[in-house]
Amino acid sequence: MIKKYFDLKKINLSNFNLFLFYGKNDGLQNEVINDIFTSNFKGSVNKYDETEFINNYGTIATELLTRSLFEKEKIIIISRSSDKILKFVDEILDKGIKEIKIILKSSELEKRSKIRNFFEKRKDLIIVPFYEDNSSTLSSIIIKFLNENKISMSRESINLLVNRANGNRKILKTELDKILNYSFTKKKVDLKAVEKLTNLNENYGVNELADNYLEKNRRKIAKILNENIYSDEDCILILRTVLSKSKRLINIIKKYNETKNLDEVISNTKPPIFWKDKDSVKKQANLWKINDLKEKIYQINEVEILIKNNSKNSLNLVSDFIVNI
Repeated sequence: MIKKYFDLKKINLSNFNLFLFYGKNDGLQNEVINDIFTSNFKGSVNKYDETEFINNYGTIATELLTRSLFEKEKIIIISRSSDKILKFVDEILDKGIKEIKIILKSSELEKRSKIRNFFEKRKDLIIVPFYEDNSSTLSSIIIKFLNENKISMSRESINLLVNRANGNRKILKTELDKILNYSFTKKKVDLKAVEKLTNLNENYGVNELADNYLEKNRRKIAKILNENIYSDEDCILILRTVLSKSKRLINIIKKYNETKNLDEVISNTKPPIFWKDKDSVKKQANLWKINDLKEKIYQINEVEILIKNNSKNSLNLVSDFIVNI
């Protein structure tokens, strides 16, 4: 049965257990999964790549049939799904598993795709196409983001972000994260800054550098710094990304000290932490104390002031700070 993504909120989803999401707009797929399925879900969420799921199907199927009393509800998300998984979908339907929802994610599927036709023809299954975002939709996302974070930006800058996103809100989300980190101490972001921030020539993302800093991984930090040539704007963004992640980590550690359940704290953190980043954040939380992080935040502010007064030496200043964890 074919449905539009915005119709899912109008449907009683308790009547359905198998969903197929397909299309180029992976960012929107992730938003819908989070908003409708996982954000307030109290059970467990298991994520697999199609190959991983198929290779471990026997074990996974046994777990589904013999799940514990404490884990009656479960969501399984299978990425990069294709026609290869169809026979396993058939088996799952035959087993009559009711409490578990399975979401298959895929990129574009041709009309002749077997799994697409299978889901479209059956009334007990839901298939949702996710098309690329248009300029109007992306502009609306940017404007909402700017209003929520009290950031000032020109129409020309907004149009540049729309063009850089190339119809993909996942790419746009990455660019907006850069803008947010940069805007920590400067709420007006001009066109020149947007041009530089959204056109970083890097082999490793700034986020990865910041995560390795908070993981105290000196070897990886050295490798990233040696293999990249950062500009003055990049250096400011690096500091503000570490600053943003450090403040988030302080809140996580505070809640962890209260609840003693780190997995639950990370899962409930807002904005949500992407599943592939959870292990990194967990490691960070076990490595840092709140007072040490507060001291680092103070140092970040000092380094940024030094950079603004001595921009020609910005890379050395940032490198010294990052390396000396």
